Amino acid sequence: MTPDQDAGSQILHREFKRSYPVVAKGSGAWLIDTSGRRYLDASGGAAVSCLGHNHPRVVAAMKRQIDSISFAHTSFFTNAPAEELADFLVSRAPAGFGRVYFVSGGSEANETAMKLARQIQIERGETGRRHLIAREQSYHGNTVAALSLGGNPYRRAPYESLFAGNVSHIPPCYAYRHKDDGESEADYGRRTAAALEAVINELGAGTVAAFFAETVVGATLGAVPAVPGYFTEIRRICDAYGVMMVLDEVMCGIGRTGTLFACEQEGVVPDMITVAKGLGGGYQPIGAVLIREDLVAEIERGSGAFQHGFTYVGHALACASGLEVQKTIEDDGLLARVRQKHGELMARLRHRFGEHPHVGDIRGRGFFLGLELVADRATKVPFSRSRALAGRIRAHAMENGLLCYPFNGTADGRDGDHVLLAPPFIIGDDELDILVERLGASIDAALAA
Repeated sequence: MTPDQDAGSQILHREFKRSYPVVAKGSGAWLIDTSGRRYLDASGGAAVSCLGHNHPRVVAAMKRQIDSISFAHTSFFTNAPAEELADFLVSRAPAGFGRVYFVSGGSEANETAMKLARQIQIERGETGRRHLIAREQSYHGNTVAALSLGGNPYRRAPYESLFAGNVSHIPPCYAYRHKDDGESEADYGRRTAAALEAVINELGAGTVAAFFAETVVGATLGAVPAVPGYFTEIRRICDAYGVMMVLDEVMCGIGRTGTLFACEQEGVVPDMITVAKGLGGGYQPIGAVLIREDLVAEIERGSGAFQHGFTYVGHALACASGLEVQKTIEDDGLLARVRQKHGELMARLRHRFGEHPHVGDIRGRGFFLGLELVADRATKVPFSRSRALAGRIRAHAMENGLLCYPFNGTADGRDGDHVLLAPPFIIGDDELDILVERLGASIDAALAA
């Protein structure tokens, strides 16, 4: 272990057998450790750093806010940054949205949405609606409730005895693996969505409170969008059975796919949207739930209070940093830039990996892209988890000065691997070249081991 690493650290690190370099500073799309080594941040950490690191405009806004007030508990006060950020988001959200609840991250956002869905159904007099439905191969956070909502077998396994048992899962919309030969995308979308209706009827039509789905599936599958029409059919089914439709855009939202909300590209309006990561760009922990005004009215007509809360709800400094991140994205035209550069990055990836014998699929939207690794392109047979390919890709990438987001269990929850890419919106053309070059070298080195 070198002096710049965490020798003797008292931190309970994620992995006990790894040593971690100590990050010293960031600049644009790069992070630099204490030895001076530079890493191109091609995944934004975990799709967080949309403006890169040390953006002067955001840093200045945070300093101004600190000089005023950093924190005041929301049981006593509201604050100007929270009010302004809520106005900003609601004014740009799909039609019908009217309120925002600010939290500290994605897990809290999805847990909050679970509670909102349950309480709103109670306020309506639908007290029997206690079940939630989500999808296999999904991820909605790491609190116990959010983890139970997710469909990632590896993350769930140690803690299943803690789950309440009121969550059911249906298959994901994952055309690369699940669409039949000769089946149209439209037919596949309807067939996959029909699983929701089947489970609602199995549980009992009056017992389901909400359905949760990632608009574009992130960490567990690697930037998998639904086929056209899938979410339209999901919306129809939810409406028919009085089930709330909640879209998790913690990873894929806030511009990551080229529009502020990923659901804009699906042509549907959900009942709630959860966001985090790109909301604050990593400058402060922040997440949010956006709720339709007509649903909030159910609580206003009833109890008049949301029975929920966290200490740092509406944190003034977090909201000030998030507001400046969003203003910068808008003022600098970065959503249009993400849409434009998507094609350029995809062209680079297809040139480098399009004929690669172990890259089965290159997919995604905007700056939210995934490469699925396979043992055989023709049969789509995945690599075994025992090969630990994802971990080796990550290690080789760091050696090559690249930060990316490999993960395993892609194909079926156990086997299969992918690499998720989520670069900052401000990444330069030369840096896109470096990204693809270093990624190719890292994948090839991992496969050769």
